[in-house]
Amino acid sequence: MIRHVLRWLAAAGAFVVSLDSTVNVAFPAMAAAFHAPADSMRWVIIGYVLTYALLSFAGGAAGDALGHARVFRAGVAASAAGYLACGLAPTLGWLVAGRVVQGVGGGLIYGTSPALVTLGVDADRRGRALGFLAAAIGTAFAAGPLLAGVLVERFGWTAVFHVRLPLALALLAGSVALPRAPAKARGSRVWAREVRRPAVLRLGALAFAGNAGIFAIWLLAPFYLVERRGADAVTAGALFMLTPLGTAVAAPLAGRLADRLGARAPMAAGLALEAAGLGALSRAEAGTPAAVVALALLAAGFGLGVFQVPNMTALMACFAAGQQGAGGGFAFLARTLGTVAGVAVLAEVFARARPVVGFDAAFSTAFTLAAGAVALAAVAAALGGGAGAARAGG
Repeated sequence: MIRHVLRWLAAAGAFVVSLDSTVNVAFPAMAAAFHAPADSMRWVIIGYVLTYALLSFAGGAAGDALGHARVFRAGVAASAAGYLACGLAPTLGWLVAGRVVQGVGGGLIYGTSPALVTLGVDADRRGRALGFLAAAIGTAFAAGPLLAGVLVERFGWTAVFHVRLPLALALLAGSVALPRAPAKARGSRVWAREVRRPAVLRLGALAFAGNAGIFAIWLLAPFYLVERRGADAVTAGALFMLTPLGTAVAAPLAGRLADRLGARAPMAAGLALEAAGLGALSRAEAGTPAAVVALALLAAGFGLGVFQVPNMTALMACFAAGQQGAGGGFAFLARTLGTVAGVAVLAEVFARARPVVGFDAAFSTAFTLAAGAVALAAVAAALGGGAGAARAGG
């Protein structure tokens, strides 16, 4: 019974954290409110994502030693504080500071949720359990943009933070009733040499590339939809949600594929489809048919979903039973470092090119770069050897 509750609690926590997709649709409104250029929104992403990238691995490892539920609960509390701080921020600098606090909470939740959902699950069904978690994350990412469109139109950009505060408080209240230290490991500790193993680094590099590429969409697509296509916030949110919706739909399927076929083929296929979607978006202009844009957004997200679950399954298989928090946390670390790199590089490419060649050409350059990086990762995934075969200490 407790394992079932933990599974749903972890998924709910990851869902609330992943509603951060509401923030992306609010970028144009934020930039206008603070009289800031579009590319300055990168710090709203980086302040949050870089923090939770680092805290996800540390939080997972701490969960192995202290109890995953205890660390998870601390993450929920920090998230609530972050939502409040961001919603009250008077300047862009204060908003970024609030995002750092929010990132601490998100990192602790993301770092412990893979271990919580796989607690007591046999190795040959781990992919399905992680698929359940990924589906919760993808569903939140999908719902966020549409929800944000309504919130921004009616209440302003601060509502994308205020709406999650009661959800976090309810989750915190529910988690208090849990045992103090479920899923606690027996003094297991992760050493640097275990993280440096080729199988772990290779899988992490693939996660890095896949998530670096997808953030061409998360960062630039809102501006394309609003500024170039003239869409209102609700319409932009409806189109933008197709990428995370694709990820959510693909996650359960990907979990079953990982359990039956292993990680290599689904990872390669998912990255190839993501690259194709990004490549199609690199050709999008103001007059591109909406159906074409929608299909490309959906394909990129579906491809990422096919890739992510097998990738995390293989990464966690590289770590011993008492190190599943560290394994899941490392998966999120690799993903989010990719996100930070993708945002930083693609924002810089776009910002430098736009004054010289205009929006369309700068947009195309950024997406072409993203598609190329993900395509190379797809080739590496297809050619790579036994992902996840190496066990900790082996």
